[in-house]
Amino acid sequence: MKTRSEELQVFVTVIDCGSISAAAEQLAQTPSAVSRTLSRLESRLGTTLLNRTTRRMDLTEEGRFFLDRSRAILAQMAAMEEHLELHRQTPAGRLRINAAAPFMSHAIVPWIGEFRRAYPDIELELNTDDLIIDLLEQRTDIAIRIGELSDSSLHARSLGCSPLLVLASPQYLARRGVPERVEALNDHCLLGFSQPESLNHWPLRHADGDRWPIRPQLLASSGETLRQLALAGEGIVCLSHFMTHQDIRDGRLQVLLAEANSGHRQPIHAVYYRNTQLALRIQCFLDFIQQKLAVYAC
Repeated sequence: MKTRSEELQVFVTVIDCGSISAAAEQLAQTPSAVSRTLSRLESRLGTTLLNRTTRRMDLTEEGRFFLDRSRAILAQMAAMEEHLELHRQTPAGRLRINAAAPFMSHAIVPWIGEFRRAYPDIELELNTDDLIIDLLEQRTDIAIRIGELSDSSLHARSLGCSPLLVLASPQYLARRGVPERVEALNDHCLLGFSQPESLNHWPLRHADGDRWPIRPQLLASSGETLRQLALAGEGIVCLSHFMTHQDIRDGRLQVLLAEANSGHRQPIHAVYYRNTQLALRIQCFLDFIQQKLAVYAC
C-alpha cells in the first residue's frame, strides 16, 4: 500500500515540533492519533523511522533519508497547489512597475494597452528612474534592471537580453562617411555616456580584445538623449536594440561594423520582493512582458 501525503506531513511535523504532543497540537489531532499515524507509516515502509522513548526521539538513518525526501515531496505539492490556485484567481489590484525611462518608453509602454485588455482589474502605476532604487522605499512591486545584477537579497527573473549595436543616422554617414574598420571610429564624432564609464566600452573586436574604449566628443547621462542626438545626425552611438529597433527598421539609424560586433548582450531582469499577496499580479505581468521582449533579442 502506498504512503499518503497526510502521513508525510505528520512525520515532518513531529520532527519539526520535537515531540508527538507538540505536533498533535499543531495538527489539531490527539497525541494518540499522531502516534498511530507514525506507526502506520513505519509499517507501510517496513522500517523504523524514529527511535522513541518516554524522554526523547531520535531519527534513524532511514528516518533521516526519508525526512529529506518527505520535505521535498511536500514542497512540490505545495508549489503545485499554489500554481493551480493562482490560475483559479482573477488578478487584481495595483501593480507598481519601475524602469529606466528609455526601457519604459520603448519596451513597456507599447504593450500596456494589450496588457490592460488582458487583465482589466490590474491597476498599473508606471514609474521611471535611471538610478537603482530601493523597492521598499519607493513602494515598487517590480523593477526592471538592465545589466548585471549585484543585489542578491532580491528575487530576480530573467526577461531575456538585448544586443548592443553601433549606430548612426544616414545623414551623419552621408556627411562624414561610413567607418569600415573599428580603428576608423577615432576619426568620427562619438556619442557616449557620462556615467557609467563601462557603457563607453563598445562591443567591438579588435587586435587587443573585444571591447573598444571610446573617447566621446559628446556626453549624456541618458540613453534616450543619446538616441535623439544620433537621430539628429550628431554622431555615432552604441545603444541597446530594445530602444533602437524601430529606428533601424524604419531606416532612421543604420547598424555599423556589424561584422566586428563581439555579440555582447545586456541582460534584462525583473527584480522583486517575494510577497504572496502580490504574487499573482507579478506573475501575470512577468509572463506577459517576457514574451513581448523576445522581439528585442535579435
